Amino acid sequence: MSLIDRYVLREWVGALALVLGATMGLLLMASMVDDLTDLQAVGAGLVDICFYFLIKLPSFLSVVLNLSVLLSLLFTLGRLHRNLEITAMRAAGMGFFRITRMIWGAGLVLCAATWYLNGTVIPWSVETSRAILQDLRVQGQGKVESADKVEAVYSVAFDNRRENRMWFMNRFSRYTDRGYGVMVTELDRQRREKTRLQSREAWFDEETGSWVFVDGRETWIDPETGEVQRTLPFAEKAVRHYREDPKLMLVFDQKPQDLSFFELERVMAFHRAADDPKVQRYAVRYYGLLAETLGPLIIIALAVPFAVAGVRVNPAVGVSKSIGLFLVYFVLFKASTGLGGRALIDPVWAALAPNLIMLALGIVLMFRVR
Repeated sequence: MSLIDRYVLREWVGALALVLGATMGLLLMASMVDDLTDLQAVGAGLVDICFYFLIKLPSFLSVVLNLSVLLSLLFTLGRLHRNLEITAMRAAGMGFFRITRMIWGAGLVLCAATWYLNGTVIPWSVETSRAILQDLRVQGQGKVESADKVEAVYSVAFDNRRENRMWFMNRFSRYTDRGYGVMVTELDRQRREKTRLQSREAWFDEETGSWVFVDGRETWIDPETGEVQRTLPFAEKAVRHYREDPKLMLVFDQKPQDLSFFELERVMAFHRAADDPKVQRYAVRYYGLLAETLGPLIIIALAVPFAVAGVRVNPAVGVSKSIGLFLVYFVLFKASTGLGGRALIDPVWAALAPNLIMLALGIVLMFRVR
């Protein structure tokens, strides 16, 4: 790197670190406001609280990284512009790309970092912090509530279209790993009821990979007429061909944006195997996380042309235009996501289109800068 490369990169990285630290700190304080009361209510100690927020901290990067890149670039390049340092570099015969080439190189590194964060670190942070909070709640609730109501998820419904089987549980306790008030209905190919299994409680046996039902009744029904043919009570019954994963059941109806990258993969695999149209919403979110890896380059392409505008142009005008284009990007992203979720366009293109459009626009603006 030349002296100018090191200078420009050092100025930007310093500003990026400050903005990233400030925004991460703000989100951490907001998270403390939301979660600290719950943590104290379940009797979490200082070590537990610190460990929880330390694990949760990386999950904020998906929210603040692109914003921090934008603000730091506008600040750094705007300051160089006001101090006429960019003018001096141009007078020395350097083009804008030559001046900012280390920023573009750092943008490629940030793209790789975003890929790794979205695919590994952030999903781990989201799922681990959620599990820690659930464990702390279990420990606190177990002292005052019956075991079956500790960390319970109510009204769990799961439609296994691949095997024509529908599940419903009044509640599922993460403390006992059991469902209560369970009903499983098996359907024929026309989605008509064939059998109905009801039980007081049920759990998934990890050793056999099947479900065990306790204190229930199994009913056989004629699909053609809907009449009950026979019914048989049981004290305990293991059903070997029931292999649904309870973890999948608990996230099955959650919104795509509430799921981690790994959870999206599991839900998508299930929906695709069942040829379920619901897969569209999850696929758009999944590919959107992958497409976010282009975010740093898009931010650079939108910020640089306006931040280094000519000296006769007020820097605030360039900053305003850059932020305006950033908002246009989000409008395009929301519109494309909506179209992809309704299967009007392919999920891959729904995720990629806004990113590619804004990246191309930024590159064009970059070449048009004089």
